[in-house]
Amino acid sequence: MNPAITTVVFDLGNVLIGWDPRRLYRQLIDDEARMEWFLREVCNNAWNEQQDAGRSWAEATEVLRRQFPEHAPLIDAYHLRWEETLVGPIEGSVALLAALKARGVRLLALTNWSRETFPVALRRYDFLGWFEGIVVSGEERLVKPDPRIYQRLLERYAVDPRTALYIDDAERNVAAARALGMHGWWFQGADGLHGELARLGLLPDGEATHG
Repeated sequence: MNPAITTVVFDLGNVLIGWDPRRLYRQLIDDEARMEWFLREVCNNAWNEQQDAGRSWAEATEVLRRQFPEHAPLIDAYHLRWEETLVGPIEGSVALLAALKARGVRLLALTNWSRETFPVALRRYDFLGWFEGIVVSGEERLVKPDPRIYQRLLERYAVDPRTALYIDDAERNVAAARALGMHGWWFQGADGLHGELARLGLLPDGEATHG
């Protein structure tokens, strides 16, 4: 018999908090194709991930400003107007988090996020205070799916991986958690997550996922 799940570990971005740089750049670039080019070739995911890994925004923007001086104001906006990339709470997921909290389930979070911008989320979203602890990649200078950041969470909070469910919208991050012995769920919406939480006995089948 496998041990019962007693701890749920959430990713944050696009699981509990919607995030999309297009929300900002649609205000700054009036052509959709040009905006997509900019987010693919200039301020792209690989560049942004370096901030998640601990690089400062000052260094990050300077690197791109040297490469693309003609786009300097747009590059600066990624950091200066970063708060506008936050779409807001994913209400169905937050409702599930609240239900787990009400039932006394241990709650932790593991997120790829810049240490400089994470305080903005803490200020905006009260539900982040429901977690016993949050491991932020930018503070650890490690990013998922590096197994060392999962190990850091497991060791810091004395979690037996066999008793933990890890939830993430990136399949590769879920695979990394499973490789360490955790249960993993690839998040594609609150309804699917609700079904998995019910299957594991963490919530009743009828628990609301909205409101």
